Amino acid sequence: MRFTRLSTTLLTSTLIAAGAHAADQRPLAADDVEDTTITFGMPAWTSTEAPTAIAAQILEEAGYNVEKKLLAQPAIFQGMQVEQIDFFMDAWLPYTEQALWSEYRDDLQKVATSYENVPLGWVVPAYVEEETIGDLAGKADKFGGQVVTIGAGAGIVELSEQVMADEDYDLDGYQLAYTSEAAMMGVIREKMPKKEPFIITGWRPHSMFTQYDLKFLEDTQEHFKYDSVFVLSYQGIEDKYPRAYDIMSQWSISVAELEAMMAAYENDGTSFEASAAAWIEENRERVDEMLGQSDQ
Repeated sequence: MRFTRLSTTLLTSTLIAAGAHAADQRPLAADDVEDTTITFGMPAWTSTEAPTAIAAQILEEAGYNVEKKLLAQPAIFQGMQVEQIDFFMDAWLPYTEQALWSEYRDDLQKVATSYENVPLGWVVPAYVEEETIGDLAGKADKFGGQVVTIGAGAGIVELSEQVMADEDYDLDGYQLAYTSEAAMMGVIREKMPKKEPFIITGWRPHSMFTQYDLKFLEDTQEHFKYDSVFVLSYQGIEDKYPRAYDIMSQWSISVAELEAMMAAYENDGTSFEASAAAWIEENRERVDEMLGQSDQ
């Protein structure tokens, strides 16, 4: 499924309005999932689309209806706060999304750990000589004066803004170009065949590292730190949707598995829904355990 980008402002307003009625909704019993919809919040990031597709199919197998809402990351946190977004599959903590977590942590909870100790930061092609962010000083012309990143509001963008403002790095002449994941991939495809230098923001898991020879610039000032990635929800979902919570609390996946799904999407046009179905088939025993069916 391809998702249509909607206005974040409109969707946020809708979530807030709908949240006013959340207190009037009565939770279903643990095994009564008929006509119950579980809603995932999802930015337009492949690292979120892939695990969301798997989780959605597992919950559908359990009998739930599943809805995916394409939203900017801050709107997802707000949506969880008002209980209109039930799960978010891609929260980078404790560092990258520390600001959002600090704002909403009293209302949210970590449901499961997807994977641990993954890198993010500024990425360049392996053929450039620069090895650290400090090496970029005085070379804005070489790199077109841009660090191409995703949309404002994401944790990696806020950290990049801190890097740009760090006087120890002396990045005069550079600016952040707020674009999208697709636009960043376009920069790679355009520049690498011509051996041209560029800087983008990057993270793992991502298909860019399976397709291209790239490297992270060392961040000697330690703005970017290794994170773990969590599934988030709101406080009380274990009472509102106990079966969904129980299933999702058993979730985990490897970086390699996600990068394989992303590469199949980028290179072969394999939908995340198709890759998710294949993952479930390959991990049938584990999925049955998540669903409480391993002894049946």
